[in-house]
Amino acid sequence: MTKEQVIKIFKEKFNNENPEVYTSPGRVNLIGEHTDYNGSFVFPGAIDKGMIAAIRFNGTDKIRAYAIDLDESSEFGLIEEDAPNEGWAKYLFGVCREIIKRGGTVKAFDTVFAGDVPLGAGMSSSAALESTYAFALNDLLNLGIDKFELARIGQSTEHNYVGVKCGIMDQFASIFGKEGHLIRLDTKTMEYEYFPFNPKGYKLVLLDTLVKHELASSAYNARRASCENTAATISKLHPEVKFLRDASMDMLNEVKDQISEEDYMRSKYVIEETQRVIDVSNALQQGDYETVGQKMYETHHGMSKLYEVSCEELDFLNDIAKEHGVTGSRVMGGGFGGCTINLVKDELYDSFIADAKKQFKEKYGHEPKVYDVVISDGARKL
Repeated sequence: MTKEQVIKIFKEKFNNENPEVYTSPGRVNLIGEHTDYNGSFVFPGAIDKGMIAAIRFNGTDKIRAYAIDLDESSEFGLIEEDAPNEGWAKYLFGVCREIIKRGGTVKAFDTVFAGDVPLGAGMSSSAALESTYAFALNDLLNLGIDKFELARIGQSTEHNYVGVKCGIMDQFASIFGKEGHLIRLDTKTMEYEYFPFNPKGYKLVLLDTLVKHELASSAYNARRASCENTAATISKLHPEVKFLRDASMDMLNEVKDQISEEDYMRSKYVIEETQRVIDVSNALQQGDYETVGQKMYETHHGMSKLYEVSCEELDFLNDIAKEHGVTGSRVMGGGFGGCTINLVKDELYDSFIADAKKQFKEKYGHEPKVYDVVISDGARKL
């Protein structure tokens, strides 16, 4: 949806007043999966799909919000007892409350918003929504909140008002995104670095299985526990190891007989994935996208066979990518459904997509959705 369309809808809803317009993107993660809670690296980039919001202060004590895509309205105040019932409105309310908790003054406003980040496809539509409003209020009210704190406001909104104990990556990517660059974020130190991502002659495309298997949340907790157990076991011999990212394969093999086979497999994946992120960083600096692709396949294999968070549909799409000579392909996100992210040479693109759709439909009864993505800028005023 364009800036002009959003302004038009705002004016229809709220007496022809002129609003300010802000946007924030969704994100992809090229590599570094299930590494954030292990104190390791993630490698996200903001994409050319996101949320767009028109906003204007209204001089009352109530926020009046309209979700264009859902055709739903919500009205709520700014104190804790005023929490709205609508799920989507909790994100706006949470951002306001988190700013207030940090000593910021928030004034009530009218707003409409829309998005083109597909819901449930692992591109983080919720972080895009939080970042849009955190960035907008900070800008409009001159609150002077730094970008890291804006990302944390989004994360705290998820924790305290939505009930999702997410890491910082999604909000970080949405706020810090930079066109033509991926961001390597060290989740232990919060240091970050931009790496050029200009794959001339390649496309970055997501294939969405449109399935979500029920295992996701309980399996996530079990894997997190596996990793923490291994790190604790290693740290008895090596006190410097606080997270799995601090451990080497040699250290893991030292304690192999003290942990379960399952914990060993999970930990092997994380230690190898940490190294893969470093390898991809080096490859990107050389413009070596073939190595990037090879590491993506290795990640998929690790997530499927060692971490066991893939599923039949994702493995099927990964196999088709291999058969077509696609440069890189892997499951993106937590797993158990969602998307594969694929780095595809331009000349292979049409035949790969056509064949993936056809074969997937024959096997599962529906086509995967296809999203081409371009690495773009983070939160901003339009």
